[in-house]
This record gives sequence, structure tokens and C-alpha cells, in this order.
Amino acid sequence: MDIHDKVAIVTGAASGIGRGIAQRFAADGARAVVIADLDIDGAQRVASEIGAAALAVRCDVSREADIQALVAAARQRFGPVDVYFSNAGILGPVGGFELGDALWDKMWQIHGMAHVWAARAVVPEMIERGGGYFFVTASAAGLLNIVESAPYGVTKHAALAFAEWLRIAYGRRGLRVSCLCPQAVRSAMLGGTDGGSAGHDGVLSPEQVADEVMAAMRDERFLALPHPQVAKYFLAKAQDYDRWLGAMQKVHAAHVAQAPAAGER
Repeated sequence: MDIHDKVAIVTGAASGIGRGIAQRFAADGARAVVIADLDIDGAQRVASEIGAAALAVRCDVSREADIQALVAAARQRFGPVDVYFSNAGILGPVGGFELGDALWDKMWQIHGMAHVWAARAVVPEMIERGGGYFFVTASAAGLLNIVESAPYGVTKHAALAFAEWLRIAYGRRGLRVSCLCPQAVRSAMLGGTDGGSAGHDGVLSPEQVADEVMAAMRDERFLALPHPQVAKYFLAKAQDYDRWLGAMQKVHAAHVAQAPAAGER
């Protein structure tokens, strides 16, 4: 799909990947870009950078009502939505099953149900009109897991699985579906860190990620991999799952050994 003259919604667009994607959509000729974020001040700054073709909307993607209101605002201002980029995400603290249910629930909502609710809001009308584009940001963690955070890795797997299901269920009815799976990307989520284990292959800029997104949309590829090494790792995982798990255990052990003791933080 060519973004030219299309109406696009991008969530999590006040900064980082979302901001980069929104700006690239506008630069490549989108008719309108809706900048959605919980941080409405940041969203408005991005919208003002883009100009009259942008609209900032406060949206908490962990609430279906907010997503429905976001889509309604986009339709009212610009008409039917052609592209929905479901990008908003959170990191949360390091840990595993010991982390509280509130964090797990929030991760499920933002990395899982937010995509379901967005599809519920836009996919039926896309199919009725003969097509549209639904893009999910799932992270390389959706393909490979991540040693630092069980909630993040598990829920990003869910994001990838839902994107796969959308492509399987509606791909022959005109819906294009892609899944963005980067490793570390320079953004507020990194908080000035080196990206942990995800930064092993380098920290990319949002603009570099946007380049890969546009290429994936042009080719209508399912996987958008700004870090090309991720494809190699995913292939190794499929070819010898046990060996891959053993390698990940070593990464986890190294991460634990390097983590500061509780009194040193």
C-alpha cells in the first residue's frame, strides 16, 4: 500500500517509534495523520510539527472506550480510516511471575487487548470498503522473547499472534496486516539505557524504523524487521528450539549476574 492520500491513526505517537512513523506518513503524502497518545501535550506538539493534516487525540489504549472515541474523532474530522498503526506500549519493571497482577493486567490490555479493540473498531469498515492496513508493533520480543521482563515478552507474543490471526482471517478479503518487530529503538522507553539485551545489535533511531515500516507497507510484508539479525535468530529458534533456549538461558544468567544488588540501586 502507498500511504499517499490515506487517513492514518498512530497510537503511542507522542514520542519514539510512533512519532517517527506519524512524521514519515505525513512526509510521504498521507492526507491526514491522527496522533494518539496518553500524553496529549506531546501528541499536540507532534501534530503542530506536521501541520493542518494532523489531529492530536488523547487516548488510553488500555480502555476500549478511548479507542472507539479515537476512531470516531478521526472519522468525523477526516473520513474513513485507511491505516491503523497500533503502536502504544510500555516496559515496566524487570522481573517475572513475582511481579504484581496489576502490571500483568496492564501489559495484557496495552499489548494484547488494545489491538483487539482497535481491530474491532476499524477492520469491519475496512473490509466493507475493500481493504485497509492494520499494523501492530510487537517488538522482537514477540518472536524471540526477552530475558529482562516476563510480562513484556509474553504479551508481545500475544500481539504477534493476534496480528497473524488477522492476516489469516482477513488477508484474502483485502486487509493488509504487518507486524513491526524491532529490538532496541531510541526513545523515552529506554530511559537513557543501552537497551539491555535488546540493544545487542545496536539502538536504532525512530527514523530508521520508519524506513523499514514504509518498505514493509510497500511490499505488504507481514514482518517488518528494522534489525535484520532478528530474522536469523528466529530461524535458529525454529531449527533447534532446545539449543536456542539454552542460549537464552546463558543470556539470562549473564543479565542476572550484571544486575545490581537491591541495596545498590
